[in-house]
Amino acid sequence: MSTILNRSARLRYDDDMEQSATRPREAAVSRKEIRIEGVVQGVGFRPFVYRTALNYGVTGWVLNDPRGVVIEAEGEEPSLAGFIRSLREELPPLASITTMAIRDLAPEGDDAFRIRQSRAGVAPTAQIAPDGWVCPDCRAELFDPGDRRFRYPFINCTNCGPRYSLITGIPYDRAKTTMNAFVMCPACAGEYQDPGSRRFHAQPNACPECGPALALRDASGHSVPGDPLATAVALLRHGKIIAIKGLGGYHLAVDAANGKAVAELRRRKARDEKPFALMASDIERVKTFAALDPRETALLESVERPIVLVRKREPNPLAADIAPRNRYFGVMLPYTPLHYLLLDNDLAALVMTSGNLSEEPIAFTDADAMMRLAGIADYFLSHNREIFIRTDDSIAYLMAGRPLLLRRSRGYAPRPVFLPRPQPEVLAVGAELKNTVCLTSGNRAVLSQHIGDLKNAEVFGSFEASIVHLRKIFEIEPRIIAYDLHPDYYSTAFALRQEGLKRVAVQHHHAHLASCLAENGVEEEAIGVIFDGIGYGEDGRLWGGEFLVGNATGYRRAGHFRYLPMPGGDAATKEPFRMALSYLFQAFGDELPPLPWVAALPESTLRLLRQMAAKGINSPLTSSCGRLFDGVAALTGVRHQVSYEGQAALELEMAIADEDEDGSYPYAVLEEDGMMIFEPAPLIRAVTAEVLAGETVSRISARFHNTLAAMAGRVCEELRRRSGLDLAVLSGGVFQNRYLTEKAVAVLREAGFRVLTHSLVPPNDGGLALGQAYIAGARGGAPD
Repeated sequence: MSTILNRSARLRYDDDMEQSATRPREAAVSRKEIRIEGVVQGVGFRPFVYRTALNYGVTGWVLNDPRGVVIEAEGEEPSLAGFIRSLREELPPLASITTMAIRDLAPEGDDAFRIRQSRAGVAPTAQIAPDGWVCPDCRAELFDPGDRRFRYPFINCTNCGPRYSLITGIPYDRAKTTMNAFVMCPACAGEYQDPGSRRFHAQPNACPECGPALALRDASGHSVPGDPLATAVALLRHGKIIAIKGLGGYHLAVDAANGKAVAELRRRKARDEKPFALMASDIERVKTFAALDPRETALLESVERPIVLVRKREPNPLAADIAPRNRYFGVMLPYTPLHYLLLDNDLAALVMTSGNLSEEPIAFTDADAMMRLAGIADYFLSHNREIFIRTDDSIAYLMAGRPLLLRRSRGYAPRPVFLPRPQPEVLAVGAELKNTVCLTSGNRAVLSQHIGDLKNAEVFGSFEASIVHLRKIFEIEPRIIAYDLHPDYYSTAFALRQEGLKRVAVQHHHAHLASCLAENGVEEEAIGVIFDGIGYGEDGRLWGGEFLVGNATGYRRAGHFRYLPMPGGDAATKEPFRMALSYLFQAFGDELPPLPWVAALPESTLRLLRQMAAKGINSPLTSSCGRLFDGVAALTGVRHQVSYEGQAALELEMAIADEDEDGSYPYAVLEEDGMMIFEPAPLIRAVTAEVLAGETVSRISARFHNTLAAMAGRVCEELRRRSGLDLAVLSGGVFQNRYLTEKAVAVLREAGFRVLTHSLVPPNDGGLALGQAYIAGARGGAPD
């Protein structure tokens, strides 16, 4: 690939201003039309095709159309075969091909290969590239003292740099990006017009003479004298908190080895225990504090540059407070030139956490950052290139041997998921927490960047803006709107306010099942093992430990966890000891076991919670698997109160020290009214006995996880016997748990099941909109 991309080309300009290169003609030639769809616009694809054609002595032309790229290539068969093979295998870093259609044409006798003007006239399906990394060529120039962009924090080319976060409209050209404010100097304009340059039609192209510039301000908004970058690095060394403007928003940064600075950031950000993300300069630096699998290294170094959860190395040089009670660090490598420059020193790593107060959206405009972060950051390292779309960092880790996205955002959005067949245009508005939205057109499902918790007014504004923006840049006018059954979700209320659209309400856990089927391109029926927090059920109760049978066209509930009360409703999610008591009440009745933490509760509290549970006072019934995790975490003393969502379940998993533990606990699966019911009481009694006997939390946690995996396998085998289905789907937020997922996959495969799991779409509510859209499209019929 490098030979082709670095090959110099002699160009001439025809009278019609199309760029072309003359090549010798051969006598016996063939001609092919090649139509390519995918992420092939705005990523240097036409110059790549041009240079590849020169390399193989192929003539013809290439152009952009609303669906992607069209090529007509002429040459001898071996040359054409090599040309097509290179198109498939040697793509520019930000490009991806989803379809390539080839047909024979009659030779026309071209004497050159040309880049032609783009054409319109068909319905647009071209895909928009996500924001990218800094490519090796730009990194080399960034640190080359002889290059005119030496240490320029905004260096980029068609192979790298910002895309989605700065697009304001279509077609994708400079006038419809936030780079419109910067007029290119003659040198940059020359590169922009030269098909032989890596910067041919690179819309963010700039240099120190004509492009964006850094600025450093204090918390009062006053400019700090001196070089902004060098001063910011010096301030970080002295323990200061710096708000740093990135691709999709602001980060809050401190020296990760400075325990006092990390603790102060926690205090100011009101983030008591949730782990902070880290950024290190390169893989070798990461290895000083984390143990890396080669697949984790590949994920860290990918063009998407997600935060990757990797095992801590102990001891390590970083502050102990970065990821408390967690075996993992969340680490990313630099993905902007500014990041590389900030880390071009001996700092082990920077904490790079989202620029917000806990539960607020990330700040992305300069004015908003100065207003909301002034009480957190000591200084602001910003620049004058506007961010148009707020985009958080993506989060991933290895699960069952392949990457799993826990948050799909920068680097991945708005890359589409391809559905098994075309369907009507749908807008799906997702869930209340971890919200994303999804638009479909044909067989494409465009899943938005992570939006967040819609209960926050500013996040809800971002939700509405994201819908408008995605509809605009993809030119999709939905005919159907899909939403969650929960009547109190803000997304549901939004959907019900929309006029002129067919409304489709989708049950929460059916959407999880459909999301996994859609990601894997599957239409057939499956047994869905949906282990989740809570979602509104068709019976008005809170579901979350579900066995479903169905696909996008419909489902039936075949089994679930035993309903138990949640004393205090939402308070039970914040105080897991309430769920532990609910399970103890059910398993032991009036005589509770002599657990120290139970004995320490005031008698009045115990009596009140018992009465609430027994009488159903503010104690909704739930079948949630997530609440079972909370209960066991509290029962074992891991966590009685939480400071962030999922903390109890996460720390229960993190307590497992021996992953080879193969013990398990008794449980029951009962038949009630044709429904398979998982009865947890035997499990609760066994866990309690081991706690009282002084067994380690590590062993209890492993055995608990093993029990759930075994139970899921047993239920699926019975459902296979009844239905004849051998396809099992694992989805829902609980399947972010690596230990449980890998155990369950192994149990099911050993029993002869085909098993589908998530990878590029989160199993949590961040993937829910995809399932909603798939279901609504299936119910809506074939597209016009």
